[in-house]
Amino acid sequence: MSRRRTAGAIEAASWITIGELVRLTGTRYSTLKFYTEQGMLDFEQAGENLTRRYRRVETAARLDLITQLKAQGHTIPQIKQALRSMPGATESPPPGQT
Repeated sequence: MSRRRTAGAIEAASWITIGELVRLTGTRYSTLKFYTEQGMLDFEQAGENLTRRYRRVETAARLDLITQLKAQGHTIPQIKQALRSMPGATESPPPGQT
């Protein structure tokens, strides 16, 4: 079991875990898990236990955009389409789907 990183260490890190993303953004764990499963948040899996790691800056910016689009009344399919059309967006399907 690893030690919990401080807020300063999280804010300085390039890669963070989903738990750290919760602490950093205040977004609920279940919401982040849903967005990840829908292919809306990119991640990599590392280590023996295959912990999902998110790019801190890019993921926080993407969450801000998702929040803005939701506040404007967009649906999840509309938000997914908007994310796919962004420059540099990946076209990977949600985990478990091909």
